[in-house]
Amino acid sequence: MEKDMTKGSPMRLILGFAVPLLFGLVFQQFYSMVDAVIVGHYLGVDSLAAVGATGSVNFLIIGFCMGVCNGFAIPIAQEFGAKHEGELKRFVANSVWLSIVFAVVITITVSLLCRPILQLMRTPANIINGSYDYIIIIFLGIPVVFLYNMTAAILRSLGDSKTPVVFLVLAAVMNIFLDVFCIVILPMGVAGAAVATVVSQAVAGLACLIYMRKKFTILKLSREECRWNRNYVSKLCNMGIPMGLQYSITAIGSVILQSAVNGIDSNAVAAVTAGSKVSMLLVCPFDALGSTMATYGGQNVGAGDLDRVDRGLKDCTKLGFLYSLIALGAVFLFGKQLLLLFLDAEEEQIIANAYYFMRISALFYFPLALVNIVRFLIQGMGFSKLAVFAGAFEMLARGLAGFLLVPVFGFVAVCLASPLAWIFADAFLIPAFFHVRKKMAALLNGQNEAAGTPA
Repeated sequence: MEKDMTKGSPMRLILGFAVPLLFGLVFQQFYSMVDAVIVGHYLGVDSLAAVGATGSVNFLIIGFCMGVCNGFAIPIAQEFGAKHEGELKRFVANSVWLSIVFAVVITITVSLLCRPILQLMRTPANIINGSYDYIIIIFLGIPVVFLYNMTAAILRSLGDSKTPVVFLVLAAVMNIFLDVFCIVILPMGVAGAAVATVVSQAVAGLACLIYMRKKFTILKLSREECRWNRNYVSKLCNMGIPMGLQYSITAIGSVILQSAVNGIDSNAVAAVTAGSKVSMLLVCPFDALGSTMATYGGQNVGAGDLDRVDRGLKDCTKLGFLYSLIALGAVFLFGKQLLLLFLDAEEEQIIANAYYFMRISALFYFPLALVNIVRFLIQGMGFSKLAVFAGAFEMLARGLAGFLLVPVFGFVAVCLASPLAWIFADAFLIPAFFHVRKKMAALLNGQNEAAGTPA
């Protein structure tokens, strides 16, 4: 069941790991896409805008939770690569304890601050109540986010990227039926879409947990291994918190930008919402390649093989470039048709703006590919704190666009904000990787010399 990524062809391993992971990410996006499709067609443009207006703050909070879980999994991947079973088990146990603590604290905090945040973001008066009804339920479901993402991250760190996908597919199908039931039949309005998402993800998380406990003998823990341990907690936090902050800092820029979009009008919000939903689906392969490189980098650093890290980076970059071209072509050829999933054909101006938004983003997909590949690789190598700086560069770019460019250039500046953020992040990440590579080589050479073995 486990997959050792320290041996064999890097290209084959990366593809074999990334493809199942891609399906998982696609179905995660499918959750939100189904919400948007049903909301847009059954509840109208204002309801679609209400859901869309929460996108950036949703990413801010949920992204932090997902980042923390992925960060907690890095030491697990490293210990798996190093074949240290006892250490691996203790990291797993303490990651579970930390996930429970984080879930409780974050849920209480953001639920209390939910409406003030929407007001601070200048959410239009005609959609703010709908936005609150949607996002408060999503926030109350944060423990479910931790459940699925932590169990899935542990499985991936052991080389199993397929199982979480299987359960996510089942949950995605459930989400469709629950969306229709809650929105069309009950009807619950936009709150129904949120309920469907939370319930479906809970099912996926519970399924992963049950499977993990039954099938992975390496995860059968003794009472001693299950104890809270300050040393392990500290190491996990040093990985998880920076990775979570990287997501959140990036999202702060998105919140600033969303506030600027909200200040234009609800039609602009609807256009960005629809365009973003399609774009987020198309860029899932970049996220899959990034998550793959976190596990690949973690295992191979644990094994002390930096040459394999280099080969993996080259192969993964080739895959990212190839897919960037495919996605670019898909946007220009089928972009308008995809937007009709969310918008009625008579909404001509909104469709035109959304299509423009998508085309500008697609021209810069390769820089986005590099952001994901290099950033996650650096994190997998154990340098999560550097990812925070990459997120800061993205935040800076989106913040500048939101504060300075949108008031002057309007919707055009909104479309250029994310490409600018990706370029800013790459300008930091590429030199950062060479710094990390050099530092890690010196560290491994020092360990080899101390052990009396050749470098």
